[in-house]
Amino acid sequence: MCEVTRVDTQTALLASLERGGIDLILADYTLPSFDGISALRLAVKDCPEVPFLFFSGTLGEEVAIEALKLGATDYVLKTSLSRLVPSVQRALREATQKAERKRAEEALRQSETYLAEAQGLSHTGSFGWKPSTGEIIWSEETFRIFRYDRTTTPTVNLILQRVHPEDATLVRETIERASQDEKNFEHEYRLLMPDGSVKHVHVVARALSDESGSIEFAGAVMDVTAAKQVEQTLRESKAYLAEAQRLTHTGSWAWNVAHRENVHWSQEQYRLFGLDPESDSSSFDAAYQRIHPEDRATFDKAVERAVHERSDFEVDFRTVLPDRSTKYLRSVGHPVFSPSGELVEFVGTCMDITERKQAEKERERLREAQAALAHINRVTTMGELTASLAHEVNQPISAAATDANTCLRWLARDRPDLEEARAAASRVVKDAARAAEIMSRVRSLFKKESLQRELVDVNDIIREMIDLLRSEATRYSILMRTKLSEDLPQIMGDRVQLQQVTMNLIINSIDAMKDLDGRREIAITSQRAENEQLQVSVSDTGIGLPAQQADQIFDAFFTTKDHGTGMGLRISRSIIESHGGQLWASDNSPRGASFSFTLPTEVEEHG
Repeated sequence: MCEVTRVDTQTALLASLERGGIDLILADYTLPSFDGISALRLAVKDCPEVPFLFFSGTLGEEVAIEALKLGATDYVLKTSLSRLVPSVQRALREATQKAERKRAEEALRQSETYLAEAQGLSHTGSFGWKPSTGEIIWSEETFRIFRYDRTTTPTVNLILQRVHPEDATLVRETIERASQDEKNFEHEYRLLMPDGSVKHVHVVARALSDESGSIEFAGAVMDVTAAKQVEQTLRESKAYLAEAQRLTHTGSWAWNVAHRENVHWSQEQYRLFGLDPESDSSSFDAAYQRIHPEDRATFDKAVERAVHERSDFEVDFRTVLPDRSTKYLRSVGHPVFSPSGELVEFVGTCMDITERKQAEKERERLREAQAALAHINRVTTMGELTASLAHEVNQPISAAATDANTCLRWLARDRPDLEEARAAASRVVKDAARAAEIMSRVRSLFKKESLQRELVDVNDIIREMIDLLRSEATRYSILMRTKLSEDLPQIMGDRVQLQQVTMNLIINSIDAMKDLDGRREIAITSQRAENEQLQVSVSDTGIGLPAQQADQIFDAFFTTKDHGTGMGLRISRSIIESHGGQLWASDNSPRGASFSFTLPTEVEEHG
């Protein structure tokens, strides 16, 4: 079944060629409006793959040869009609074969393009090698790997010229053995490039038999430089990580939840538990047995909660090593889930915090010792003031006794004067309250209690210490005056400790003036300072700071007093610094010294 389209003009022929779908063109040499050679030229231009046959009764040999040169497939004379059908069949068959070859060639070119692109992306070249003839065939990527020009003919010597000198002997032996044994081979070596750079290549070859029975090799050469660099980086990273873990006493681990076994432990992790990586490599029980018996419940609770809640955990515990020594460890774990969301394992770190725990204990002992020393300082100071305090307390007690006798006299009259008696009784109450207040302040300074931070009014503390020490100042004819700012905010602090600092500074000023002639005066001021702080100053007209030793007055055991302990100012500075403030001293003009301290009005926690 075939469809025939007849055209007899150039216009009709061009229209038919444009529509396409033509399998064969059969043309007479002479056409009504133009000739067959012109038709041939149009057909060769627009559809060169379509067979073109001349069918004519006047076609001479010269014209036929010209037609064949121009691209005609064949020609048939009308005097030889029996040749027409075979010629048409042959032309169609050849056209079909030609089209198939073209498709195959195109597919081959496409495959070669894909292969070249894949080799370029994977840095993998291909090669063929016939040991019997020495012939070597390289792909474009192989030329690129060896950095040889595409026009170069590859040889074994050319390969050896690129091989790193340290690997040349091994590569030469491998090639010689492969050519003799005629077996598959695989090896890895380095290339030394002209610019001095080094490449790592991995070569794999398979032995094949050709048509004559000779052995030839087909293989691949892979540039594995990047992989080698990654391996080197990974080795270095592992080494750095191991060293960092050793220096920081921090191990890493992974623990399988379902099987309750150790998936991974770093070397430092084994060291922390005193275990052997060889014999205890996957034993969860071996590690668990090292946990201090008193801490296992805490450890179990933390891990069970994390498994149940599928969450992170952090737990501190002790381990007991074979030498009976104890370590404090802190383990932090993070859950890992499968793609389906199931909890698979925990990964984390374990840190040796023994030194930190010991330091915390040491700091706690230091705080306790400091508190005890501060208490001793207070008691010693109060002992020195016993006489003055007795006088201070005696005043309200004596006044109360006098007022009580007066009250009794007013009541013993024939006509008792109740108003006078009531007034006298009221004075008794006030005097008793004053005596009780003095004793309460003395008792608070003698107490040895833990720090009690609360909101305190610094001005109230100053007034309390002035009342307590007024008799001592009067005893040496010392005038105490104050200038206290009324807009000071309250601060968070320990009242007893701040009382101790204020008392120490006032007593030091009294001691500095009690044996001097001339004006004896203590000025105590309070005011706002910069950076959200308040400032208290105690100034006197005494002997001033010790010459050339002013920078030592806050040192422990440094004193200028005959019977001083040298701890008062040291303890005072420590107390102020623990409140986040500063304490310093300066000379007054023309004589005396000033001691000042600042305290933050927005208090943070200080050690």
